[in-house]
Amino acid sequence: MSVTDKFLSYIKISSPSDENCESCPSSPCQLDVAEFLKNEMTAMGLCDVKVDKGYVYGYLPATEGYEDVPCIGFIAHMDTAPEFSGWDIKPQIIENYDGGDVLLAGSGDILSPADFPELASFKGHTLITTDGTTLLGSDDKAGIAVIMQAVEEIIAENIPHGRIAVGFTPDEEIGRGADLFDVEGFGAQFGYTVDGGLPGEIEYQNFNAYSATVTINGRSIHPGSSKNQMINSQRVAMEFDSMLPCFERPEYTEGFEGFYHLTNFDGSTEKTVMHYILRDHDDEKIVQKVNLMHEVGDFINKKYGKELVAVETKESYRNMKCMILPHFHLIENARKAVEMAGLVPKDVAIRGGTDGARLSFMGLPCPNLATGGMNFHGKYECNTKENMEKCTETVKNIIKLYAEK
Repeated sequence: MSVTDKFLSYIKISSPSDENCESCPSSPCQLDVAEFLKNEMTAMGLCDVKVDKGYVYGYLPATEGYEDVPCIGFIAHMDTAPEFSGWDIKPQIIENYDGGDVLLAGSGDILSPADFPELASFKGHTLITTDGTTLLGSDDKAGIAVIMQAVEEIIAENIPHGRIAVGFTPDEEIGRGADLFDVEGFGAQFGYTVDGGLPGEIEYQNFNAYSATVTINGRSIHPGSSKNQMINSQRVAMEFDSMLPCFERPEYTEGFEGFYHLTNFDGSTEKTVMHYILRDHDDEKIVQKVNLMHEVGDFINKKYGKELVAVETKESYRNMKCMILPHFHLIENARKAVEMAGLVPKDVAIRGGTDGARLSFMGLPCPNLATGGMNFHGKYECNTKENMEKCTETVKNIIKLYAEK
């Protein structure tokens, strides 16, 4: 099977995660992917293959004489994002893509390079899109396919290598992918997640992330007799939001610019609850954002002379950069591997997080490699045969480079 064949076989198995379920995995369908991969890995010749608590692990023993080469791990996630339907995916395959508009036949929507300029670079490729009714699942089943194909080719081509560890996680899309990952049992000295974007991109910086819950308790009085009595919690909530920096919102930021993002607003006159996510690459700036949330709450309470506003903040994940820099050979070898694949390496800061960010703080330094796809989490998601092949070649090259050491 080719990397494309593998990818198409994986996306046939629906596996959206469910943020409203506390079990692991959060959706039983992810176990269908896990069992499928377990069987495929076993047939491929990997050893000690198992599914444990919804996680899949397997190993390729070192070539004789290469036992002292560092064990490198490659990790991807099995779930798809719950923000858009991941059920019953029907991909469109367009050979020799002409670089123009693509009709998504199931919905009538148009995937256009006018909206997504990177699409033009796929001209001549075998383009894989959605039909417009679901996401594609390239995030991250393309990552799984890339890892599986790279290992299969390492075996078939008798390429010397150190021990290779392979891991597939559930529930990454809802922030729990690393929760029960057995770092010690995995046994890798270093790792790479394969959960990124376009070929050649290398990611070792990500957002610092916090969540914030703002609860406003108002006072509901009949509107006919409410003068100087009613406190409408929804209006207090809008006042709170208006005091946060207007242009530090996702729709106004890019690159290393952080943001405050109001994700949910549920209110009535009596009570309103707002949920925010706070993001910034800079360690000091994320602390400033957290502090400002509390300061705004304190200010409003003083203004009204009542404890109307309660702000709770919680750390979600941290920027892995500080954990990668002491092991910068991970990035240097990734850059060389990209160049060996005929591409120009590009360091990209993740405007989000990956399992690798948390794993890096759990003792497994773990930057992120590309999968070839773009427009994740929605109907405009796409990838190409050629992109996945380049990403596969990059992973193989990393394995070769560590064997040289």
